Amino acid sequence: MGKKVSIFLSAITVFTFLVLSNNVFAHCDTLDGPVIKDAKLALEKGDVSPVLKWVPETSEQEIKDVFAQTLLVRTKGKEARELADRYFFETLVRLHRAGEGLPYTGLKPAGTIEPSIAAADATLQKGSADGLAEKIATAVHNEIMKRFAKTIEMNKHANESAEAGRAFVAAYVQYVHLVENIHKLMEKGGEHSHEPGYEN
Repeated sequence: MGKKVSIFLSAITVFTFLVLSNNVFAHCDTLDGPVIKDAKLALEKGDVSPVLKWVPETSEQEIKDVFAQTLLVRTKGKEARELADRYFFETLVRLHRAGEGLPYTGLKPAGTIEPSIAAADATLQKGSADGLAEKIATAVHNEIMKRFAKTIEMNKHANESAEAGRAFVAAYVQYVHLVENIHKLMEKGGEHSHEPGYEN
């Protein structure tokens, strides 16, 4: 797959999730998300290494310190273990989100990952994004054509009245912004919108 095609697919993926759905869904803060999965693995192994990738370098020492404290408290009994684990999970997610420039809003229950994001994660496990890319490309194509057709239709009556003119403008703005957002995402390569702590 060529670089331009990869960028386009990445762009329309992000566009479909963030623009068409009109929502931004995070899954780094869910109890069955990838961050917490690595946190559980780290605790099982007694090795902090699996979670270091989730925090910026500036937060590495803090998470190492909290991890060491967690391992110590976990030996004090079942209740202490549960509290220590929770504190470690919360600290890890807080530092991860801070690295993305986002506020910490607490841990979310398992099973609350948005289906589109779960599908993206599943492609990584499967080792192929072909099916997902095709579905997204179709969705974007259909949305462009729908907004284009509406704009053309509204334009036919745009000068009949102020109300009709405003209807055209509304359709035009939605159509143009759709194309504009896709173009912007293509230029960025679909990168995360807030990543001050994870600069390359």
